[in-house]
Order: sequence, then structure tokens, then C-alpha cells
Amino acid sequence: MKKAFLVLCFITGNLLSNAVQAQTSEVKVENPDDSENLAKEYFSQIMGVAISATTSTKLYQFVYDWIGTPYRLGGKTKTGIDCSRFAYELYEKVFNTSIGNNSRNIYTQVNPVSKSDLKPGDLVFFKIRSKNITHVGVYIGENKFAHASTSRGVMISNLEEAYWRRYYFNGGRMLKADAQIEEEDDSTAIKLN
Repeated sequence: MKKAFLVLCFITGNLLSNAVQAQTSEVKVENPDDSENLAKEYFSQIMGVAISATTSTKLYQFVYDWIGTPYRLGGKTKTGIDCSRFAYELYEKVFNTSIGNNSRNIYTQVNPVSKSDLKPGDLVFFKIRSKNITHVGVYIGENKFAHASTSRGVMISNLEEAYWRRYYFNGGRMLKADAQIEEEDDSTAIKLN
């Protein structure tokens, strides 16, 4: 039901956007036939992330495909998945990078990143009612991150929500993914005339 509503919102927004673009030629995409730019616009609208921040279509497509998957401790599939396995699968499929199998282990493989320097694809770590790291998510931009929540499954949350702000520990960046994020930033320019 949620995906159907989101698709309906996208179609309506896309029709309005096309009507406005037909009336003005001020904004031109460098390569108008590039479906990747359309996909990025789609995911920016659905996930509430500004288009200038959408750097990886693969990242947003992966997140979108998993939204609503139930939480299951030790789960590895769309019938149920936990937070660290969700991060593992995302990094495997989006960045072709293998990472650890639990949130504490994953944290040992990253370079720490301050909250103000997070980029889409970075990992965010939490210490929920513990002295140890107990939860991991993947930052997608605009203070939002995708994760497998124990109560609602795979979802998008905001780092500024009181709960997440309270338990936030640190961000982290995998070196290989960082290089890919930078490369995609350079290739997604929107040209204004």
C-alpha cells in the first residue's frame, strides 16, 4: 500500500514537473536521455532528499527495494533482516565491498566521520541502551538514514529525531565506498543555462 501511494505521488509529481519543463527551458540536464538522472529525481522525491544530494542511483534503488522488509535477528533475506545484515547487503550490492557481520565489527573497518561531514553511503552507528555499538544504518542525505529497525523493519529515519539523537554514537566511511561516492558526485552534474 505504501509503495503504491509513493508511486502515485511520483507519477503526479512527474506529470507536473514535465508540464513545467515543457514551458521553460531554463534548466537543462547535461544528457537529457540519461535515465539515471530521472531515477535520481524520483528517489529524491520519494525519500525526501534534495536532488543535489542524490549521488547514487544504486544506493537509493537498493534502499527503496528493501523498504518494509520485516526485522529478523540473524535474517539475511527480504523475509526478514537485521541492521548489520542490511548494511552488509547494501555495501555488497551497491559498492561491491564486503563489510563485517555485526555493528561493532563494521565500526572497526571505517574511518570515523563527524555528523556534519556525513555523505550518502556513509554508515551511522548507535549505542542503544548500551556502552557498546548496538545498531548501524546507512546515511542517505539530509540527516536521513536507512536501517532495519527492530520495531518497523527496513525504514528511513531522521538523525534529528530525539530517539536517534539520544543514542547516536558516530559516523563512519569505508575507504572503497568513499572513492566511489566521490566519483559519482563528479558525474551527476546538472547544468544550468
